[in-house]
Amino acid sequence: MTTETPRPGALRIPSMRPHCSPEEWEARVNLAACYRLVELYGMSDMMANHISARVPGEQNAFLINAYGMMYEEITASSLIKVDLDGNILAKPDFGPLDYGINKAGYVIHSAIHGARHDVDCVIHTHSWASMAVSSLACGLLPLTQTAMRFLKIGYHDYQGVVLDTAEQASLIADLGEGEALILRNHGALTVGRTVGEAFNWMHRLELACRAQLAAQAAGAALQPVPQAVLEATWNNYQPNTRRPYGVMEWPALLRKLDRLDPGFRD
Repeated sequence: MTTETPRPGALRIPSMRPHCSPEEWEARVNLAACYRLVELYGMSDMMANHISARVPGEQNAFLINAYGMMYEEITASSLIKVDLDGNILAKPDFGPLDYGINKAGYVIHSAIHGARHDVDCVIHTHSWASMAVSSLACGLLPLTQTAMRFLKIGYHDYQGVVLDTAEQASLIADLGEGEALILRNHGALTVGRTVGEAFNWMHRLELACRAQLAAQAAGAALQPVPQAVLEATWNNYQPNTRRPYGVMEWPALLRKLDRLDPGFRD
C-alpha cells in the first residue's frame, strides 16, 4: 500500500504488490528482511553492497536493491527487478531520485544467478571483519567450530572494482558448487537455496572472521585442531547430514524484525 504520511526520513514509495505474483511478493518481503538483518547485525556498508533473490517462476530475473537507499530503509516495494542482461523489468516510482542499480552488483549477481540454478539468493558484504580476513594471506583459518563449517571455502583474487563482465567466469569458477567465497582484498559472498539459508551462511561467516581476528590480536599461540577432526566437523555441516539452514532461524528472524519495525513488508 502507499503510505500517505510516511515516517520522518522515510521515502514515499508506491506499493509494488499489485504488480507482482504472490510468489514474487513473498520473495520481495524476504529479501527486504535480509537487507534489514544485514544492517542489524553490523554487516552493511551504508548503500554499498548488494543482496539479490531470484524471482520465483522467472529463471532469468532477480530482485536487487535500489542504488542509493540505505539497508535499514529497504522495503519489499523498493526492490528493482532486473534480468540477466541488466535490463530493468520493474521498479517503483522513486520520484526525482529515480534510483537504478549498482553496476558491480549486476555483474556479480547476474553471473551467479545465471550459472547456479540451485541458488535463489546471493549476499555480498564489505564488513570490517570479512575485509580484514580477505586481506590476510592465510585467509580464513579453521580455529573455531563455526569456522570449521568453512573448511573448504573458495577464494577469488582481487581484479579491481567488479565492473567488467569478463571477471564473471573466474568468479563462478572460484565459487564452484560452494556456498561461500572470500573475495581477496575485498569482502565476502554467500549463496543459498533460500534467503534464510544465504543469511545463515553469511552470519556464521562473519562470526568466524570476527573470532579469528580477536584470537590473532591476542598475540598468543593459536590452538590447532587435527585434520581428521576438521574434516568430520565440516561434514557435520553439509546438506546431506543436517536440515537446511534457515528453516528454523528465518521465521524467528522475521518475528524479530516485526517487533522492531515491520516496515520492510511495505
